[in-house]
Amino acid sequence: GVRVPDGFAVTAEAYQYFISSNNLHDSIRALLTNIDVHNLVDLKERSDRIRELILRANWPEDLEHEIITAYSELCKQDGAERINVAVRSSATAEDLPNASFAGQQDTYLNVRGETEVLTSVKKCIASLFTFRAISYREDMNFNHMDVSLSVGVQKMVRADKACSGVMFTIDTESGFENIILINSAYGLGENVVQGNVVPDEYYVHKPTLKQGFDSVVWRRIGPKELKLTYNEEAHKLENVRVLEEEREKSSLSEEEILHLAKWGLIIEEHYSALRATKSPMDIEWAKDGVTGELYIVQARPETVQSQKKSPVKRFYKLGERSRVLVEGRAVGDALGMGRARVINSTSDIGQFQKGEVLVTKITDPDWEPIMKIASAIVTDRGGRTSHAAIVSRELGVPAVVGTQTGTRSIKTGDLVTVCCAEGEVGRVYEGELPHTVDEIDPASLGDTKTKVMLNLANPEIAFKTAQLPNDGVGLARMEFIFAGWVQVHPMALINY
Repeated sequence: GVRVPDGFAVTAEAYQYFISSNNLHDSIRALLTNIDVHNLVDLKERSDRIRELILRANWPEDLEHEIITAYSELCKQDGAERINVAVRSSATAEDLPNASFAGQQDTYLNVRGETEVLTSVKKCIASLFTFRAISYREDMNFNHMDVSLSVGVQKMVRADKACSGVMFTIDTESGFENIILINSAYGLGENVVQGNVVPDEYYVHKPTLKQGFDSVVWRRIGPKELKLTYNEEAHKLENVRVLEEEREKSSLSEEEILHLAKWGLIIEEHYSALRATKSPMDIEWAKDGVTGELYIVQARPETVQSQKKSPVKRFYKLGERSRVLVEGRAVGDALGMGRARVINSTSDIGQFQKGEVLVTKITDPDWEPIMKIASAIVTDRGGRTSHAAIVSRELGVPAVVGTQTGTRSIKTGDLVTVCCAEGEVGRVYEGELPHTVDEIDPASLGDTKTKVMLNLANPEIAFKTAQLPNDGVGLARMEFIFAGWVQVHPMALINY
């Protein structure tokens, strides 16, 4: 019952056949021997040489024929001579429950014609050896030669004429399991995944959804300034500005939000049964602007909150506060501090020193070698499901994303404190501030004779506090909720 685009896969076996037919195994192994992933110049040089070997290699005749035949079959289904497809990488070590490898390999959109398909499939194969993928495998102790790559070729969903985004079947910040989080923005999904825009956010409550209720419990309309579209005449992708009145609207209807959430439940239940363990999922979806239909284009295990085995809760608390330099969305609930380094291009990442605070406009997988040695990360753009947020969560590095002005308000060399311990708003404070860290193991607390009820005034921390030992909510401070969130006096609503 879950709609996916038609397509075909160039298998991992086909990858091995391609490599062996061109006698590339020994050359690749030699270039990877004694590699130092912390020497970024050498890492990039070796990566470039491996990918050049692959791109110059020839297709085995029978494999080339099979790929062309499969593409022709897809075109026939649409009654067209040539259709546009998405060519997507999927490595055999990718999307594991304990290691996402998110964004390590390449994807090519709106690929059209046999020649472009063959070229794009080969580029995907070569992307198994981008410097970021090599670095990640080294960190995760994967043998490079044991990893293969499959390439999925799917009919393009015309999300450039509608919207697309991501969906998690767990709260990405707190790990609260009873929530589905959907992010959505106009156009193709790269803007959401890469963090080019701050998307719309919708939370759906799973238990009441399963009981048949409309259970959208929280929505936030993001600015969605850019829309990634497909220029058919020029045959290329381009970002266009979204009109103000469109930005203020929700990109999904209530019905569509619930439809996606129900699919999220089905997908989670399927993989949980398959793996015989609870498997929260990280899902990509798209809406076709021509047919109006929703599609699921990718599903993989969520690799951060679902992997947390320790019951220990850490509570970070600032001892004092200073001038706030910027604010954005908090990723995680820790804090980090150090000397800031503003970097606007991957060509400058060699300047970054371990323990510094990375300040940049946006990150993509090329930034990962320095993200893992940063004490904290600050970005101008992106939401809580952007590349910067997902990788920061996986690395356990506090991040404040979507600050808009971080690269202008913070200067290289500034001492700063990046705080994600004050709810969903993350703040970057001037200077290194004193703080405390309390560790509590809820399992060690034991049962109490008296029922312990929560006193809540801030909706932002409800998911997190729900996971502490408690017997429910004793008091919800509605005056604070109205003042901080509704921001309209109750009598003004009665007597508008």
